[in-house]
Amino acid sequence: MTHTKTELSALLNEHGLHPSRALGQNFVVDPNTVRRIARLAAVGPGDQVLEIGAGLGSLTLALVETGATVIALEVDRYLIPPLTSVLGATTVRVVHADALSADYTSILNDTPTVVVANLPYNVATPVVVHLLETEPLIERMLVMVQKEVGERLAAQAGDEAYGAVSLRVAYFADATVVGKVSPSVFVPKPKVDSVLVSLVRRGRVRVDPAVVTEEELFSVIRLAFGQRRKMLRRSLAGWTSEGVFERSGVAETRRPEELTLEEFASLVAAK
Repeated sequence: MTHTKTELSALLNEHGLHPSRALGQNFVVDPNTVRRIARLAAVGPGDQVLEIGAGLGSLTLALVETGATVIALEVDRYLIPPLTSVLGATTVRVVHADALSADYTSILNDTPTVVVANLPYNVATPVVVHLLETEPLIERMLVMVQKEVGERLAAQAGDEAYGAVSLRVAYFADATVVGKVSPSVFVPKPKVDSVLVSLVRRGRVRVDPAVVTEEELFSVIRLAFGQRRKMLRRSLAGWTSEGVFERSGVAETRRPEELTLEEFASLVAAK
């Protein structure tokens, strides 16, 4: 059982609540959409799922239907009572915490985990990057985000959306846009389309830290993308030294948005 638009509106009214614009709350009210997300998450009995931004439980209920063990994380304290009441007949553990500062050691209990989340625009990228950087037990993620954000997370070299964030994600995981979501399935209805992004953590980071350290690599990436439309010989003028481009095999006339992570690593290794 998942919420319809009528049921969700009644639940909000019952508790005297309204979607918070400050928290970017847009609740999913289409049962087919939440079941589709649960299906794409590819979870079932034996899996532990952490849902970030559980809201009023629409997606949570669909995840419960898969047979997975579900933990529901919600930052809005006003939503905890109605969420708890909705999930009362289930085994879902509800946690009131901010995804950027939550104690994941106690939440995940040393168990490999899949994250499923409907993330607001203003926190989507920080949350995804934070989890990739700090929580190796999170092996996969399926996140619903604004289309622009999703395209940036999954962008490849040469794509219009490609940038430093794309490279940061690629360092830890393989990211792919796996679906689109219409504004019509949300309350309130947003003015933008959303997408579903799958992120699968790599067994090891994409660039060997013994060859090029993470700090060195991303220092150069940030410097280059600070002037993303300029050729590398200009954007990296303060960092480069004689012969770097020749040794790396990366032409100085290329622009940052054209380079793969491995090519940036070649530049750093050639310094």
